[in-house]
Amino acid sequence: MAKQDYYELLGVNRNASEAELKSAFRKMAMKYHPDRNPDDPAAEKSFKEVNEAYDVLKDDQKRAAYDQFGHEAFEGGMGGGQGPQGFSSGFSDIFDQMFGDITGSRGGGRSANRGSDLRYNMAISLEEAFSGKQEEIQVATAVSCEACFGTGAEKGSKPTVCPTCGGLGRVRAQQGFFTVERTCSTCGGSGEIIANPCKVCRGTGRVQKEKTLSVTIPAGVEEGTRIRLSGEGEAGPRNGTPGDLYIFLSIKDHPIFKRDGANIYCRVPLAMSTASLGGQIEVPTLGGGRARISIKSGTQSGTQFRLRGKGMSILRRQDRGDLYVEAAVETPVNLSKEQKKLLEQFAETESSKTSPEATGFFAKVKDLWTDL
Repeated sequence: MAKQDYYELLGVNRNASEAELKSAFRKMAMKYHPDRNPDDPAAEKSFKEVNEAYDVLKDDQKRAAYDQFGHEAFEGGMGGGQGPQGFSSGFSDIFDQMFGDITGSRGGGRSANRGSDLRYNMAISLEEAFSGKQEEIQVATAVSCEACFGTGAEKGSKPTVCPTCGGLGRVRAQQGFFTVERTCSTCGGSGEIIANPCKVCRGTGRVQKEKTLSVTIPAGVEEGTRIRLSGEGEAGPRNGTPGDLYIFLSIKDHPIFKRDGANIYCRVPLAMSTASLGGQIEVPTLGGGRARISIKSGTQSGTQFRLRGKGMSILRRQDRGDLYVEAAVETPVNLSKEQKKLLEQFAETESSKTSPEATGFFAKVKDLWTDL
């Protein structure tokens, strides 16, 4: 039994606007809604048919295909042979759900015209990663052509629906029990034909241009952090969906600090006199501040001092990591005669108490040599 015309089902003419279609659909849906017609199979059938009609006519591309091919546009009849009713179109819907987002084929020509994603590499300092920053970048990309407003058609003309695919950007061919969909060779998947191409963009709907973008770098970002700017990639051909811009961050080496996650490490040279007698030193912190550390007498190289909350900012959190300061006791160089004499006098009075580690080490070595 032949299906009823969709326009007749909704009670509108073939030139009905989107608002008229919506108004007619609401009226018919309320009339045949199952809640208003309990135990009425005829009303339930009409309700499903009305929903099917509106689902097709509310979509510009589906409507164009229906106007040209009628019900056959959605029953696997285009491109050769009638398959088992419902099977071919159902299989195609499942295929679209599984792979449409990956291939960009879902939704016809518009999705097929999606612009390419772009990558921008940005190197920032450790201080900038600590405090965050606002940066302006220059990106060479494809933007929508202003001469034709991205349509690809010369001013005064407009694209027409592809006669081969009816604006879907795809054609179907029956192969046994399966329906195979391919990109339309006539329009290249766009669903449109440009009879009079724009002279500026040559029908592509886009031109190459360098644009300035403002990028917000949040505090606490790490090496390899990726920032996505949605819709800032290449413009899609003929007003297609734009791609995205991905900014990949790398953090430059710092002359003083080393980072490990949220913690910062700093190696600070310590004068032998300060390490021996004790005292106080000031060390730098990220952000330009200073921190004071008390040095105990007899501090050895490799001793670490932990400064809580003086480390790296943590992304999307208020607290910070810790700063670890490692003491590196410095052996005096370029001694004057007086300084050498003082050290010689000190050496004459040295004992195992003043250098316990050295005394213990050489005692073990002496025992080893004796055993050998």
